[in-house]
Amino acid sequence: MIDTWLGTTATELWLVIVSTAFILVVAIAVIRVSGLRALSKMSSFDFIVTLALGSTVATVAVTPASVWAGAAASASLLGLQWVVAKLRGRTGVDRIVDNRPKLLMVGPDMIEENLRATRVTHDDVVARLRKANVTRLDRVLAVVMETTGDISVLHGDGPLDDSLLRGVVRGAR
Repeated sequence: MIDTWLGTTATELWLVIVSTAFILVVAIAVIRVSGLRALSKMSSFDFIVTLALGSTVATVAVTPASVWAGAAASASLLGLQWVVAKLRGRTGVDRIVDNRPKLLMVGPDMIEENLRATRVTHDDVVARLRKANVTRLDRVLAVVMETTGDISVLHGDGPLDDSLLRGVVRGAR
């Protein structure tokens, strides 16, 4: 009874501690090598990679899984993220792994079709307008839901440079 604590031996506890420390060091090293994108605002692809990386670290920490297998899995995940990041924009990979930004509002008018498609409410947009210090709807040039899920508010004196809306899904309007 003394060598077990709630069903775990002292040796198993030490293995968990050592495995956790090792896999965290590996994850940090791989993230440092793969670059800041691994920790940036996330697209859906980046989010999935982050979840899988966390799952890998947890699996190695609390199961008899090999720390070397966990290190290989972590390096593979972040390596794939790096490859996809390099291919984005040049090969059309971004159309497969990323959402497309959507125009939610043009001028003072909300685009209902895009609000429904993104599951954003009028109240969500109004809250974002307040956060962007918009004091008058006639000063709003555009509101865009970005690929990361953030909502950007473009406001001020117009006109709006069309290049700022390149690649943005505009809807039926």
